[in-house]
Amino acid sequence: MIYRLYTGEDGQSHMEENYKPPQDVEKGPGLTWRRHESGDFIDWHIAPRKQYLITLSGQVEIGLGDGTVYTLGAGDAMLAEDLTGKGHTTRAVGSEPRISVAIPVD
Repeated sequence: MIYRLYTGEDGQSHMEENYKPPQDVEKGPGLTWRRHESGDFIDWHIAPRKQYLITLSGQVEIGLGDGTVYTLGAGDAMLAEDLTGKGHTTRAVGSEPRISVAIPVD
């Protein structure tokens, strides 16, 4: 499944499920591999840039300002574009490390 994380007019991060990327190819400058051990937590933050995040193994919880928590696992992708506002939290969960790749887009 592909998710889209974005900033709403209320300044809060929101999540759209079943996001359909545009038909045009989105170009970006490169990619970043990440490894987070289960339990690693990143407090409130915004996305550093518009980017796709693909979880290759493990799981991650994305927390939103309204208390909603989304759990993404291996094979899930998310377009993170909540570049302003309060942002979201990130926590690696499960029995194995979360391995992901971040792909910036213009």
